[in-house]
Amino acid sequence: MFSMAVLLFVGLVIARLFSTTASATPSPQSIGSGVTILTHNDLYGNFSARDESLLVLSDGLSYDAATAACKSLGETLWTPSEADFLPYLAHSGQGGQYWTQSGCANLSSSPIPNSSGQCDKNQRLPALCTNSASYSTAAKQDNSTYWQIKTQTGETAWTTGFRDKVSFRFQGVRYAAQPKRFTHSKPYETNNDTSALTYQSACVQAPNVGSEDCLFLNIWTPHLPFNASGDDSNTTLKPIMLNIHGGAFTGGTGNDPTFDGGALASRGDVVVVNINYRLTTLGFLALNDGSTNGNYGIGDQITALDWVHANIRAFGGDPNRITILGQSAGAASVRALMASPKAIGKFAAAIPQSNLAGYAYATTYSEYYNISTEYEVAAKPILNATGCLNATSQVDCLRQIDPFVLANLSTVARYVVQDGTYITSDRLQLTGAGPTANVPLMLGFMRDDGASFITYPKSATNTSAVLDAAGFTSQQLTPSALDLYPTPSGPNVTTNIYNASSALTTDSEFRCLDIATAYSGALHNTFPSVYVYEFNRSYDGYDPNPPVCSAPPTPDFPNGDPSQEYFKCHSGELSYVFGTHAYMGRPDRDGLDTPMSQFVLDTWASFARTYDPNLDPAFLAARGFTNTTQAANQAGKFDKLSPEEPSLRVFQWPSYQAGLEVFSSQEKCDTLGLPLDFYER
Repeated sequence: MFSMAVLLFVGLVIARLFSTTASATPSPQSIGSGVTILTHNDLYGNFSARDESLLVLSDGLSYDAATAACKSLGETLWTPSEADFLPYLAHSGQGGQYWTQSGCANLSSSPIPNSSGQCDKNQRLPALCTNSASYSTAAKQDNSTYWQIKTQTGETAWTTGFRDKVSFRFQGVRYAAQPKRFTHSKPYETNNDTSALTYQSACVQAPNVGSEDCLFLNIWTPHLPFNASGDDSNTTLKPIMLNIHGGAFTGGTGNDPTFDGGALASRGDVVVVNINYRLTTLGFLALNDGSTNGNYGIGDQITALDWVHANIRAFGGDPNRITILGQSAGAASVRALMASPKAIGKFAAAIPQSNLAGYAYATTYSEYYNISTEYEVAAKPILNATGCLNATSQVDCLRQIDPFVLANLSTVARYVVQDGTYITSDRLQLTGAGPTANVPLMLGFMRDDGASFITYPKSATNTSAVLDAAGFTSQQLTPSALDLYPTPSGPNVTTNIYNASSALTTDSEFRCLDIATAYSGALHNTFPSVYVYEFNRSYDGYDPNPPVCSAPPTPDFPNGDPSQEYFKCHSGELSYVFGTHAYMGRPDRDGLDTPMSQFVLDTWASFARTYDPNLDPAFLAARGFTNTTQAANQAGKFDKLSPEEPSLRVFQWPSYQAGLEVFSSQEKCDTLGLPLDFYER
């Protein structure tokens, strides 16, 4: 009588043989193994001297089966050589013998494989294949190296993506069918094969961009498991970084090349997900009819979270370790999800970058209208402009209006509202008074975030005039507050005025209440840990007043000299976080942009992996990340925020941990009426 173990083994072999014929396109099932793309990825892209990339077949195969598996992928077994990223396999518990071109080799903490002598070719070992796929750029992607996976909710269906040199890419994955306008979305399930080779439409936005059928997401992953459940014994599922794009809740897309996830997934050892969500009036309209309650865009973000929970194991991701992150309106989305009873419990950590809060334009990103106020501010003007104000059913009338007409009106709905279900409070509760996600938090801002939200004066004027045009009121700009922002005495009068105006705007729309959020969250233990940062180096950023946000060119640095003074503007950190300078063809201006991006990306990924931005020296050594090791040693420890001795990390080159001196602007926040204890009220 056969033992149960033998029967299970035979069944596994038959299943693998059968799956090999299920599809001509490679899959973990067709080769009988989970697959990981392993490379150094120093973020220099096609200009990197370290261009070796391997496919790690993590499940046991015979030598002949490993050779055939590599061949089916258009590759060969790897010829062993020195590779500084090889120790990662031993570091992650995957050391030992591997099949290579010359037989079996032993992988340990050394970057040079050790010959294991002559192994029995029938022995079942993991294997190392070459990875000759090209490096993707924003200008050119070669999607000919197809890969297929089966998702949890579509066990009979295949999703086809592709691999490049650094990651597996699944672009344009549907997470929700197009919902009826002004209703909430639901997670998508299908038993049909789907293609995820190209990006799908952005959501409707001005002037005439996108489609209402837009609820897609993009996934980048370094690992595809053998089992659809993702629980293959030789690998571990990766943490997930789910990014929510910014754009004032009126624009943007998860397809933006600035935050392409390939580099972050590859170097950070994480799965990256970028999502679309409905925007402008189509995503945020609320009416006084008792049922059209807004927050459809926020609901889409939660639907995406639900889809990820159901399906991401098939892409190598761990649904229990999701970090949500976003910048600008994406940060406001993160903040709203942290306050949403419908989202709490569906993510494990949060990174809001440059969240708007405070005065003028920033107010409504962190303070939520009730529906009646939103109706007066946004819905009523929209109804008037479309002729739907006196319709028998206002919502049915608006459903007949061309979506681009709605997106191009002078007034649009762009506000998170208190709808009683998705958002139940007027703001994120930081003192334990309402629903708040109890998760590790890392937040921060650009040194000159506010420079992107005022107009550069065309002629000599004064700070008050610039700020008045930006929507500040006389109650907010008292003489005592303006006195704390004196106009510099440089040779350019208009630049001097812009300098003072941007400093006040940065404090009153970003810095003061972002720090107050961190302070109250730490004081009340609302979050297990809080880390705060400021960026004092940027690469371009959102610049409606060019070229103030760009480093000035010099003869020695024709692409800009970041050591010179310039405004470190809104969005200027994004290409560092995602490591996309090379992907987008942006030059390294002074030879330090790439090392800094390595350090920043590694810091963000460390937070997603461990909920601590302090980098593990053993992980860095195993990956060969010497630049980041040196940068981290020089910067010192990234301290948790302490209410008694507040400090923050200043990201520049070199970076450092700043103490009380960075809070010297607190007197300004107090005078502005945005004190450290703002959320204690």
